[in-house]
Amino acid sequence: MSNTLHVINTTFKNDVCKGLSATHKYLDSKYFYDEIGDDLFIQIMNMPEYYLTRAEFDIFKHKTRHLIQALGVHPETHFDVIELGAGDGTKTKALLEVLHHTNFKFSYLPVDISANALSILKHNITMALPEVSIYPQEGDYFNILKDIKRTKTPKVVLFLGSNIGNLTDLEAKGFISKLSAALNPKDKVILGTDLIKSKSIVLPAYSDAAGITKQFNLNILHRINKELQGNFNIDAFVHEAEYTEEEGIAKSFLKSTKTQSVYVEALEKAFHFNKGERIHTEISRKYNDTILAEILEGSSLKITDKLTDSNGVFADYILEKV
Repeated sequence: MSNTLHVINTTFKNDVCKGLSATHKYLDSKYFYDEIGDDLFIQIMNMPEYYLTRAEFDIFKHKTRHLIQALGVHPETHFDVIELGAGDGTKTKALLEVLHHTNFKFSYLPVDISANALSILKHNITMALPEVSIYPQEGDYFNILKDIKRTKTPKVVLFLGSNIGNLTDLEAKGFISKLSAALNPKDKVILGTDLIKSKSIVLPAYSDAAGITKQFNLNILHRINKELQGNFNIDAFVHEAEYTEEEGIAKSFLKSTKTQSVYVEALEKAFHFNKGERIHTEISRKYNDTILAEILEGSSLKITDKLTDSNGVFADYILEKV
């Protein structure tokens, strides 16, 4: 465990240095998540403005049979359910329950960068479904992808919550290429995507009235202070969110409210901020069939089905490796 933590902390340090040294400062959104960040994100998912989780849960809860049928899995054949960026697994539990109670043979392999999230997830799944085999894997799922192909066991890979939306289109295309290469023919993917819609619906999901998203974004500065001995004055930064339907990409920033310098001891480096200067912390790409087809182009993953929630704001695409 100590070696894993060392690698993660070194990577965090290097990424923070790179991001804050850039002309247009940025920090990777994956670093929102530690024990505090995990708890804040659970709160966000329960906020009235954050429609994404409810919409995808609607699919998993009310279209479960359709989902299983679309996957083409067979009760007599053992398969692995591999979830990348598993989080708390609430939606997935609805699928696992039906698979278990209809006598499918499977193992559940949740992958997440947060050991805390995996611990909570394993406890919750074990309590609800004690007979389901669960094998949590801690780490960046981009690194774990290369290990997936070692077994010939049929696989269903879950990439839910519009996590792919946190990647630029170029990054998403690269991710899909790696995922495709890590799978065997006939393996399936459930890809959760938030659909392009109006600003009045999207923007509040990234800037809720209670300010939980603000706390979530600012947590990355707390992490730098705590883990890298930074001296960020948290009160001197505010959270900002932007979205236009034409671009279809929600963006989050932390904006400096004054001219200031921040020193990060672990990096032995100071970073200057002008008043109004922003740190780009997150994107959330919204999709439609055309955009996804462009992302999949050149890969061996093909769309075989598409399920939407009852309000038509979110889609789970079923992809198959051919």
